Amino acid sequence: MIHSTAIIHPSAELGNNVSVGPFCVIDANVTIDDNTILESHVVIKGKTTIGKNNHFYQFGSIGEACQDKKYKGEATELIIGDNNVLREGITVHRGTVQDRGITQIGNNNLLMTYVHIAHDCVIGNNSILASNATLAGHVHVGDWVILGGMTAAHQFCHIGSHSFVGGGVIVLRDVPPYVMLGEGSIPRGINSEGLRRRGFSDETILHIKRAYKVLYRNGNRAEEAVTIMRQMSQDVPEINLLADFVESSSRGIVR
Repeated sequence: MIHSTAIIHPSAELGNNVSVGPFCVIDANVTIDDNTILESHVVIKGKTTIGKNNHFYQFGSIGEACQDKKYKGEATELIIGDNNVLREGITVHRGTVQDRGITQIGNNNLLMTYVHIAHDCVIGNNSILASNATLAGHVHVGDWVILGGMTAAHQFCHIGSHSFVGGGVIVLRDVPPYVMLGEGSIPRGINSEGLRRRGFSDETILHIKRAYKVLYRNGNRAEEAVTIMRQMSQDVPEINLLADFVESSSRGIVR
């Protein structure tokens, strides 16, 4: 259904069963795949590509030019996958040529009210960003991540898969996979409950806890911790995710 008050550019491409509510605006160079729903007052600009079965709630601004002062109108892009829910007041900006030129959101994510996704961010799959979470430019968020309400991530930070960041936390360094980050941006152990819900065995969780101690409790430098975790990963491959992340961190990990 296309509401009579919606404004859709002739070059925009809409798939089957796309619903566009009252006062929505869909600009040129926008592609929306099947069964996606736009409630009222959603504005989508291009170049933006949106997958199947997404649901955009009212007053979202999707694919707008970024707020980076270096941006001079270059052709950049926003790509959104399938089965995402973007609640009221969401803002998601396109990328910049200083990075890949693409802001990207994967599949099965829930972005709650007033979340802001800045230019060149990359969000994986199955993550939840609670209300007013804010990602500065170039932030990468892995899979199965939960960011609490009012979380703010500094530009270029990476937040690893299966991590949990508490409400109101300011992320200034990289957050390794599995880690819970609490008040004061201090690591508080691993996200055990989240791992159980995703089918990790008790034995695997125990080994990940031991890897956490290697990284945070035993006085090892990051390089030393990676070496030990590589040895541990021979029996528990899930630890490689943690070792890879620490080894590749450019901003340094939270401590």
